[in-house]
Amino acid sequence: MTSTARAGDAGAALRVGLFQFAPRLGDRAANLATIAAGLAAIDAELVVLPELATSGYALPDRETALALAESPAGSPGLTALQALAESRGTALAVGLPLREGERLYNAAALLRPGEAPVFYRKLHLFDREALLFDPGDRPPAVTAVGALRVGLMICFDWVFPEVARCLALAGADLIAHPSNLVLPGLAQGAMATRAIENGVFAATANRVGEEAFPDGERLRFTGGSQLLDPRGRPLLAFSAEESRGGAVTLVPAEARNKRLTPRNHLLADRRPALYAGLLGDGTPDRAGDA
Repeated sequence: MTSTARAGDAGAALRVGLFQFAPRLGDRAANLATIAAGLAAIDAELVVLPELATSGYALPDRETALALAESPAGSPGLTALQALAESRGTALAVGLPLREGERLYNAAALLRPGEAPVFYRKLHLFDREALLFDPGDRPPAVTAVGALRVGLMICFDWVFPEVARCLALAGADLIAHPSNLVLPGLAQGAMATRAIENGVFAATANRVGEEAFPDGERLRFTGGSQLLDPRGRPLLAFSAEESRGGAVTLVPAEARNKRLTPRNHLLADRRPALYAGLLGDGTPDRAGDA
């Protein structure tokens, strides 16, 4: 687990926001304009945006995805987003396609004023994503945004509790979760569990609207963006249809108290020596798939 977070004032407050909208498939310029307009109405020091917010989701092939991808060394979309973060004094956690050499990732960038970008490459690809993207090849990082320690995961990572747990063990106060969710309610409910079992804030920024693949398969995105406290309670919640933004004030200290009772600690009570099965290759008995 990688951590670039530095200890801050856990009692300090920080405004964190979500921006839920419908990215336009294949139109980076339009999506950047929508992001800029949406951020203008959000008073926050960190805003979480959807997965693949700069490109749209139903990309027809790898060549199209590569043409829309950003580069860590500098690219039009990434440069514009960094400039937006600088001009507003706001950190952004935003999903985008990321190209590194011949590899292409479904990624999230954490862009902070005056700092180099930090990238997370999605570990668990969903359905057709595996036809376009390479799976992430390094562990997620925890990075400081002011006093808040932020970890990134993307959409389908919600199914795998190991990702959120690794971020919590690395010191995350907040999990920023850019998403393009299509399974109604499942991830939102699971993220409440991730927040509770790890004692962290969880900010899922989903998108709205519909897109179609060239073969006619249509996806309807479920909205329902939410920001949860470390007990899984919603501090901010959007509907399934609306394009909107909003923000709430978080206090990192609330995520650093891992006690459920005076005798129970979420992380110290773990018994990893007895979890040897988690180190296996996870290959299931496929009989149930017959």
